[in-house]
Amino acid sequence: MDFGALVAIGKIIAFDLILSGDNAVVIGMAANRLSPENRRRAIIIGGAGAVILRIIFTALVSLLLDVPLLQADAGAIPIADETVDLACSAFGAIPFVADSALLLREVFRVLRPGGRFAFSVSHPVRWAFPDDPGPGGVTATSSYFDRTPYVESDDDGRATYVEHHRTLGDRIREIVAAGFALTDLVEPEWPAGHERIWGGWSPLRGRLIPGTAIFVCDKPA
Repeated sequence: MDFGALVAIGKIIAFDLILSGDNAVVIGMAANRLSPENRRRAIIIGGAGAVILRIIFTALVSLLLDVPLLQADAGAIPIADETVDLACSAFGAIPFVADSALLLREVFRVLRPGGRFAFSVSHPVRWAFPDDPGPGGVTATSSYFDRTPYVESDDDGRATYVEHHRTLGDRIREIVAAGFALTDLVEPEWPAGHERIWGGWSPLRGRLIPGTAIFVCDKPA
């Protein structure tokens, strides 16, 4: 293996760690000018090295932070009452469980008095609009009040993805019924100058329709 291949391997590892992904692009850029034999070696060794280093760094960070991982049913959290100061969920379990009111009651139970729960979901308004970044995405095609879940199934008819819709009022009523005080409701606006299209979102759609709703809920002290 010549010096050029070693340099390419180093680039693959460095760029992969810096960019935290986009492996195919990184490897292609770094190994593009090598001979076929060295290119193959650079891809295998560089990719494997980046993965191994990332695993090591992740393990080190976990040890430094000493944060345990607990995987559980969001509707039956295996944590004692009033032992948590802060809970958060970023597009997590809430829209993917049928009984989101139960989930909120569980979070309320484990929070200490004065604790806070902040969570984000896709803004309920977008339920009425198709995931189209073009003009079709700003025309309502279904009822905002239709709470029928969105379901994707495999060839055998088994559900592989289920998302449950709640109106803004539904969410607020569930929050209050769980015992929380709704401290804030944040609806981020489309950033000025941001022209990137991602999935069903675009500058056209984002400037007219809110994409995210962030609920900030406090447990009374």
